[in-house]
Amino acid sequence: MAAASPGERGLAEQILAPIARELAATEALIHLKLSSDVPFIARAGEYLFESGGKRMRPALLLLCARLLDRLGDEAVTYAAVVEFIHAATLIHDDIIDHAPLRRGRRTVNAMWGSNLTVLLGDWLYTTAMRMALEHDNLAIIELFCDATLRMTEGELLVLERLGAIDLTVEEYFEIIDRKTAALFAAACAAPAAIGPAESRHADALARFGRALGISFQLVDDVLDFTASEDELGKPVLSDLREGKLTLPVLLALPRVAPAEREAIRSVLEDGGFRRTDPGRVLEMVRREGCLEEAVDAAREWGETALAALSDLPDGEARQALEAAPAYVLRRHA
Repeated sequence: MAAASPGERGLAEQILAPIARELAATEALIHLKLSSDVPFIARAGEYLFESGGKRMRPALLLLCARLLDRLGDEAVTYAAVVEFIHAATLIHDDIIDHAPLRRGRRTVNAMWGSNLTVLLGDWLYTTAMRMALEHDNLAIIELFCDATLRMTEGELLVLERLGAIDLTVEEYFEIIDRKTAALFAAACAAPAAIGPAESRHADALARFGRALGISFQLVDDVLDFTASEDELGKPVLSDLREGKLTLPVLLALPRVAPAEREAIRSVLEDGGFRRTDPGRVLEMVRREGCLEEAVDAAREWGETALAALSDLPDGEARQALEAAPAYVLRRHA
């Protein structure tokens, strides 16, 4: 994986500084909860989490807790819960996609096979819910359950429309709203339900998280076209190889010649670039300005996220949250 740029590192430090201690406590709790008398769970769980990742969802939850003066053991627990839910969904996604790589390392399903790892995903999610129950906060448990249901529904929508060249932009946004933005929104809104509850801030925090999550996914989809395989930790144009149409291609399809549209259809049908060169698809989306349009859309959703913070308490935590959209736009992978 390529190193983050100085600008990206600086923004990350600014965002994480107010919650550095709690984020370290979250990381320790994650590894503590991976203990099991079933050796495979501990071995595969440690492999999964040692690959790192930016821990964006736990960090956002902790920052929102800091914003509302709810930063404590309960918030740390929920931060670990969010990361367990996220990890469980990644495992199931990689199994469905038959993905061999994630973040430059072999996926757990590539290492141990789908039979074992689908159960690891189930174990992680069940463990997450058991952790959430420790604080007996029904509102937060419902929030995480609702987010997980939306994520599952999003994956079902993906599978129903896999390889469909007539997928619409509206359907695409519905999918990413469910698959990605739902957990961002839940992570940001959860601290408002930590006692004493701050229900008047819950909606604003959820709107912030949702908009940031959509921006995050749009950038992710652009990186699939613009980043190198080393930066992505997986092959470029992976989405198209898997039959998934993302915004850059969806914007290009109505504009290109019939032969170019058929070239994209062939990738969807073949599950790879057997009849079409990847460079041809890259040239199409670049020529039509679709990558720039997708980045502009990510920027607009980032501005929507910022607007949601306008009535929330000022201070270091809010300043860190306000830096998050810029970080999302600058990130590498």
